[in-house]
Amino acid sequence: MRGPKVTIIGAGSFFTNAWISDIALADNMEAGTFALIDIDEERLELSKKMAEKLVSKIGTDWEVVTSSDREKLLPESDYLINTIEVSGVENVEKDYEIPKKYGIDQCIGDTIGPGGIMKAFRTIPTWLEILEDAERLCPEALVMNYTNPMHMMTLAANKGTDMEIAGLCHSVQGTSRQLANYLDLPYEELNWECAGINHMSWFTKLEHQDRNLYPELLKKAENSEIYDQDPIRFEMAKEFGYFVTESSGHFSEYLPYFRKNQDLIDSYCGEGYKGESGFYSKNWPEWRRTLDEFRRKWIKGEKVPKELKEDTPGLENFDPEKRSLEYGSYIIEAVETGEEVVVYGNFPNEGLIDNLPRDGIVEVKTLVDGTGFHPCKFGSLPEQLAGLNRSNMTVHKLVVDSILNEDRESAVRAFMLDPLTAAVSTPSKIRDMAKELFAAERNYIPDYLTK
Repeated sequence: MRGPKVTIIGAGSFFTNAWISDIALADNMEAGTFALIDIDEERLELSKKMAEKLVSKIGTDWEVVTSSDREKLLPESDYLINTIEVSGVENVEKDYEIPKKYGIDQCIGDTIGPGGIMKAFRTIPTWLEILEDAERLCPEALVMNYTNPMHMMTLAANKGTDMEIAGLCHSVQGTSRQLANYLDLPYEELNWECAGINHMSWFTKLEHQDRNLYPELLKKAENSEIYDQDPIRFEMAKEFGYFVTESSGHFSEYLPYFRKNQDLIDSYCGEGYKGESGFYSKNWPEWRRTLDEFRRKWIKGEKVPKELKEDTPGLENFDPEKRSLEYGSYIIEAVETGEEVVVYGNFPNEGLIDNLPRDGIVEVKTLVDGTGFHPCKFGSLPEQLAGLNRSNMTVHKLVVDSILNEDRESAVRAFMLDPLTAAVSTPSKIRDMAKELFAAERNYIPDYLTK
């Protein structure tokens, strides 16, 4: 048997390192084909050499093939993993600096806020073209999307294709382990439930041996050494009752509370992922460079400086001999073997969470087996949490509607309803900002936005 064909689109991504080793390390999957696609020939070649070395070190019979032309490799694909980055390096500074002129200060700016909205306008049209080709060339393939803005990418995909698509992230599995660490408990003994939207899912149950852990968690957060590790998430848990899945700095962009002025940023936000102003804008181009440097050294067998791994997101925990927490390999293993696994995925709501819009995307517990994905009904979120989710879902819907219908006004109103943007500006000023962003990035976004 040839084994599965796993096609990775945007294979220059740092995620590719983990996916190759994760899949090759999985039980009962000793052979198959990794098809790597990227329009950047240099980075594609680096990914190919790294994949070949990983497969060789693990000792499996996976073949590695590459092409910058997706039409050559999409046929016979069993799984598509999407991790494209469309013109991000060219525009990340504009995504941050132009909104900053209007008082909107972002930390990450890739899933929500003006930066996330602009990334959607750059990325979703290409994503839909990829899916159109996939429907024609490998219609039975199971599609896993890792590219941000996750909610908008998954929403557009489900409106624009009939293929089976899951949006996947690592915030649920990562945060649940953080909570075990904060509580000083073995992770395996933690009993939890989680649901919401990507980067804004909520741990609605947090227990140990039938004991509610929230009073203990909030008590521990009174210790500044713990609170200062995650100030905004602890602040929101104290006031809204539940802990959220995304890091404090990134989560601050989803809310109208913590980034309205410099005093608030100084009070609640710290360095890096704790909420540093312009964190991605300042670092993303350098991270791409250090990722490529790491790959060149690792391929040649040279010693990789410790600081190179520690300072580049995605590399700090890279271990080619151990499967990562990313869901991709476990999903493929479950489908191939029929052995059920639980993941948390992003799917059309359709009644999964009763008090969120049915036409939106939600993140819920999902069973995966030989027949594919089976999202589990959650019920209703506490209303205060649903209200925060809905404020973001409206923005996401307006952006996707704008792209699918070529509706410029929907795009502008998405900016107007963005929680952080609305907290610091007026509708007319927000319209001015949108116009300026559209003009600055006109070579990378659909024409209807600049007319």
